[in-house]
Amino acid sequence: MENLIDLNAQNIVSEHICCAISDKKCSDSYQAKKDWLTKEFENGYVFKRLDERAKVFIEYGPAEKAWVPITATNYLNINCFWVSGKYKKNGFGKALLNAAIEDAREQGKSGLVTIVGTKKFHFMSDTKWLLKQGFEEVERISSGFSLLAMKFDENFENPKFNESVKSGECPNKKGIVVYYSNRCPFAEFHAKESLTETAEKRNLPFEVIKLKTVKEAQNAPSPATIFSLFLDGRFVTTDISVCMDSRFDKIIEKLKP
Repeated sequence: MENLIDLNAQNIVSEHICCAISDKKCSDSYQAKKDWLTKEFENGYVFKRLDERAKVFIEYGPAEKAWVPITATNYLNINCFWVSGKYKKNGFGKALLNAAIEDAREQGKSGLVTIVGTKKFHFMSDTKWLLKQGFEEVERISSGFSLLAMKFDENFENPKFNESVKSGECPNKKGIVVYYSNRCPFAEFHAKESLTETAEKRNLPFEVIKLKTVKEAQNAPSPATIFSLFLDGRFVTTDISVCMDSRFDKIIEKLKP
């Protein structure tokens, strides 16, 4: 598909990265995502998008250097993968995925791997759609995440989650704890700004933990290193809007067991 472009360390200065295009309050974290991408390009990371002002893109890179708590030797890991609005059902999702598959084959990889919600999670790829494209579930954990893989040979070793995520809990058992990274241009603003007001209004202790290195991300207590919120030690949601005062109670109540 001719109208797909790759971002790189040179053109990322002038090109948009799809998310938060018009959200001025997230401008600092938008730049932080660009800075993060620029560093990751050196590790073989790919950001491919439609050459339009739209949210149609895929991000992937070597799983060994992925900012997620998995072990997947010789795989490419898909991070964000999004086709939105009027661009849905026009073949863009398949075109982006096929580009990643071709890239993996050309690099001699064992296949592709990605983290999803066992049921649909916010800010994560469409599980059902990926299964239809040839991915298979190779592991799932109690907090509601699944690991999907597309193996080029059935004899290749399955990817797996790291031990840090198996319990579905974080070390701090009191109040709100958020883990996030600069993989998302929305996360830093809402974790630092919106959540402060929300937690203080409810007299809830809160802790915000930024994952600053790949090692920290690979040992995080949640597979969703873009953004994960824990309450009293238990994983609750990947939905960044939970940080907002107007959304917190509704989301927490809906997700109670």
